[in-house]
Formats: sequence, C-alpha cells, structure tokens
Amino acid sequence: MIPANSGPWEPDTWRALLKTAIRSTPALLRALQLEDAGVDIDPAFPVRVPAPYLSRMQRGDANDPLLRQVLATLTERETAAGYLDDALAEQAYVRAPGLIQKYRHRALLMASPACAVHCRYCFRRNFPYDDHAPANWQAAIATIRDDTTLTEVILSGGDPLTLPDPAFDALFRTLGAVAHLRRLRIHTRLPVVLPQRTTAALLTTLRGVGKPVTVVIHCNHARELDADTGHAFSLLRDAGCTLLNQAVLLRGINDSAQAQIDLAETLFAQGVLPYYLHLLDRVRGTHEFEVTETDGVRILRDVHAALPGYLVPRLVRETPGAAGKNLIPMP
Repeated sequence: MIPANSGPWEPDTWRALLKTAIRSTPALLRALQLEDAGVDIDPAFPVRVPAPYLSRMQRGDANDPLLRQVLATLTERETAAGYLDDALAEQAYVRAPGLIQKYRHRALLMASPACAVHCRYCFRRNFPYDDHAPANWQAAIATIRDDTTLTEVILSGGDPLTLPDPAFDALFRTLGAVAHLRRLRIHTRLPVVLPQRTTAALLTTLRGVGKPVTVVIHCNHARELDADTGHAFSLLRDAGCTLLNQAVLLRGINDSAQAQIDLAETLFAQGVLPYYLHLLDRVRGTHEFEVTETDGVRILRDVHAALPGYLVPRLVRETPGAAGKNLIPMP
C-alpha cells in the first residue's frame, strides 16, 4: 500500500517483503491456484518473486504475462543452437573485479549480485557473480578514479537497489565525488517489482550526490504498473532523477503492437519515458522467449503509426564488440 502520508516507504517494509519473497515453483503456483504441469520444480536458476509483483498476476491464468516472466519451465533445460552462457561476451570487457566497460566513456559497476525478482530471460542468469563481489569494489573504484576518459558510471548487477541504504549511500557518494564523472546511472527493476524500496534514505542519497542521475527501470508489460509504482516513480522524479524504461521483447508476453502501445502509454502516464526495446540476448536457457528481428520491426512499425515519436522505444540488439547498442531500423 502507498504510505498514508504519500511519502517514502519505511525502510523495514521492502526488506521484509524481500525476505518473504516466493522462492519455489510449487509455492508460486499454489499462490496463483495453478497446476504444476509443464514447469520445472527444480530449476537451475532459482525462483524469486516478491509479494507486490505477485499481487498483480491473475489467479488461475497460466498465460498471465507477469507470471510467464518468472515461471521456470522445462524448456529452460533444452539445448538451443547459438545460446551461450555469456552471450554478450562480458567477461572480455572486465577492467577490474565488478567493473565492465564495453563502450567508450562509460563503465558498468556490478553493485550487487542480488535481484528482487528472477526473470527467466535474464541475460546474466549464468554470470559468475562470485568473481565480482562487492568486496572487490576498491579496485573498481580506483580504476574509475584513475581513468579520466570516463564520464558516466552505470550501477547494475543483479540490481543495485538491493543494497541496504547505508551501503548504497556510501557507494553512490564515492562515485559522486569523482570529479570527471559527469553523471550517474542506475539500472534497476525494483521500482517496478518492489516499489517499497523507495525510502527516504534512498531519496536523500539521490538528491545529495551533486550530479545528474538517470534511473533506467525495467518494465515489460503495462500490467506490471500500478498505483504503487506510480508513487515510487513520482518520488524518484521529485528527487531530481530522469526516468527512462528499457524492456525486452518477449514471445507470448509483449510481442504485439497493442502490448507495446499499452506499455508506452502507461509508462508515460506514470512519468517514465520509453527508451529501449531489446531483442532477446541469446543466453542459454532463454530461447523460448525469442522474437525475431523481422517481427520486432513489424511490431515497432505499427507502434510508430499509433503513437508520437517520443513514446516509441528504440528497437536494439546488443552485439559483442560493437561501439554501442545496434539500432534496428524500421524501413
């Protein structure tokens, strides 16, 4: 529920919700009054679904678009040609433990290995997080301080907002003190799946860093958004953050023009601008979600015909070694 005073949530709220998140397929199916046929009750990639996200799913609907993002199926165990553990070759771009730089002038810091929700299409589901633990931040921070060509650091993971407030504050203020960094960016799914993470301490940190902050949320379907997400986004905007959304085009979940139109309209109504629509990263265990580039272009062409340009996300594919995201043209 939104706090009665319409302010931030209390810090104990999100921690309790994260602690009590569903962590097994049987528990998830029982909560939604579903049978367990065709699902993987012992997945290699663990199940995790917090209650706020679960509450937006339709009971008794095995094809619910939110459920399908988090439900482990036996298909994940199948071998598919061209699907790899490290589809983006991220290990080739590690500059220090926890620090990845794929593009000029910006680097990505693995702030936390944890997520509040485990999406089955996750491109880092096989990532060796033990080699990039927060205990190794010192080397990463030193590298950032020494490299004056860097103008932006992106906090990612996992999800950086799974860090407790004191740890996040210490890391964020350390980065904010690096003179040559012009801006900071946060990639996070928590304002969507666990909006209660938006605490007073977090907002104070974001306001006080002294640099422009962009929060790139991750939302794939309009039904992921409700009054609580809208409240969280409002608090983040009031703290001075620019809010963008990146989504993944997922078969059977949001692979229609209407689903993308609804998502764009709902995001904008809640103060978030559509930014990227990613074609699936071909990571082992995710092939059931792939939508072809041809279909992606067709969908975005129809979206472009229905919406103003500023509400149409850019269709992209990430390719190892490229200078940036590869923009897919709409002929």
